[in-house]
Amino acid sequence: MKRRHLIPAAALAVGALALSACAPSSSSNGDTPQDPTGEEITLEVWSWRTEDVAAYNRIFDVFTAAHPGIKVQFEAFQNTEYNQLLATGLAASDGPDIAQVRSYGQLQANVEAGQLEQIDSTVSGLDQFPAHVIDSSKGTDGGIYSVPLATQTFQVYYNKAIFAEHDLEVPTTWDQFLDVQETLLDAGITPLAVGAKDDWVLPLIHDTFGSSRYGGSEFREKVLSGETDFTDADYVASLQVLDDLAKYMPEQITGVGVVEAQMLFTSGQAAQYPGGSFDLAALRDLAPDLDLGTFPVPAPPGSVQNAPSVPSWADGNFAISANSPHKEAAATLLSWMTTAEFGQLVADELNMFSAIPGVTYSDPVMAETWADYEAGGQPYILLIDFRFGDPFGTAVLGVEVQRMFLGEQDAAGAAAALQDGVAAWFTPGQ
Repeated sequence: MKRRHLIPAAALAVGALALSACAPSSSSNGDTPQDPTGEEITLEVWSWRTEDVAAYNRIFDVFTAAHPGIKVQFEAFQNTEYNQLLATGLAASDGPDIAQVRSYGQLQANVEAGQLEQIDSTVSGLDQFPAHVIDSSKGTDGGIYSVPLATQTFQVYYNKAIFAEHDLEVPTTWDQFLDVQETLLDAGITPLAVGAKDDWVLPLIHDTFGSSRYGGSEFREKVLSGETDFTDADYVASLQVLDDLAKYMPEQITGVGVVEAQMLFTSGQAAQYPGGSFDLAALRDLAPDLDLGTFPVPAPPGSVQNAPSVPSWADGNFAISANSPHKEAAATLLSWMTTAEFGQLVADELNMFSAIPGVTYSDPVMAETWADYEAGGQPYILLIDFRFGDPFGTAVLGVEVQRMFLGEQDAAGAAAALQDGVAAWFTPGQ
């Protein structure tokens, strides 16, 4: 496998990077492109974020106000159907002009099919992104095919009212963390709202509780170089940590989906919800008055990295369809998506961590989470590095964790299955 540039561990603290010089104008040539007929250009933008339609419309209203010759038509599809719809749409002439695309390995199918425009020379502002962020937008040929949207993180949300009612404090050690779970369990409250029916979330849940145990970025470098693999004793131990925590999760956990887990948490039946930064808007929609906080999970005993870890990756990028008849106008919109103005709108309207350096977060929950990320951000390695072949590492581990929760698999077996899966296409050191 031809690898792209690796993400240096020190580069993970995106927020520590200063905002670069003022971004270029939102059009690569300083002018708003015009249709040859003189009519307004309509750019069709596709996404899987059905929950963000209103927010994106407000965001694009800011763009169109400054570019009166361009109209943006935003359309969102169900996330479970989006990949197939996008593949079909990008192959046709009536598909989107701009599409929200996956990052890292999941971007490759679209690149290899020739469905996306390479934007290195047509979109301005790409040079301001940190190297590990822009890597999410590159093909294995080294070309840039999309503009990064957000940095995603995963941590534990908690209900402040329930914590106060039971005299609980945010845990800073593993023993304190377990004491919180036992207190909640004794009180008849589900400690951790986890939905294991949706296997895609389980590798993230694992990293939330186990990244410190196996060593985060240090382990990543060893796996990529071939010094070790996923059968490493520390990685097996990290999976065992997750299995040991299953007693604090909902009964019949593999029958509970992510949405049901969110509802358990927002209804007060569960006190904590291990979730992503991308979940914040949904949690607030379900319970607008819920007083939320977040915390990173303390390092378990025997951890290689004796500090809390916050799994993180770049996601939600936007790309230009190779079949778009409006590529110049699309490049104008993508250039605007590299500006501080757009980055701040991502933070304020989407409640997401912008990939653009220097954005500020006035929301207290976001500010708290971002500070934890800056202190302990670690790469979500199964997404960043192990989605470049078939099977995806995330797909293998998701199923194996489900089997672990059902008692059909143990930690060592899950790790071995993961290693066997990625070994089908991954060659260390390349």
